[in-house]
Amino acid sequence: MAQYEKAIQAAFREVADALARRGTMGDQMKAQQSLVDATSKTYRLSNLRYEKGIDIYLNVLDAQRSLYNAQQGLIAIQLAKLANRVKLYAVLGGGGDASPAPEGG
Repeated sequence: MAQYEKAIQAAFREVADALARRGTMGDQMKAQQSLVDATSKTYRLSNLRYEKGIDIYLNVLDAQRSLYNAQQGLIAIQLAKLANRVKLYAVLGGGGDASPAPEGG
């Protein structure tokens, strides 16, 4: 009986942890998207300044690098969000499939 109770408590803890991560990831994604938007605008403006002869190309490259880093961060958060969704599905009991795999022909 004690083992059963431990298993139930562990399952509830895993679900609660996955749900908590889900909530914070939404905030992280919004913040990272704002960063991507801001760095995209900076890159665009740097490029325009370079095209008009006001600025050097090194600043364009620096803005582009910052934009790529921000985009990479957003992709990492999206990946973590999807992985968390899979984990939540698994801890809620959807992780196993007892039906046989379809046969290919």
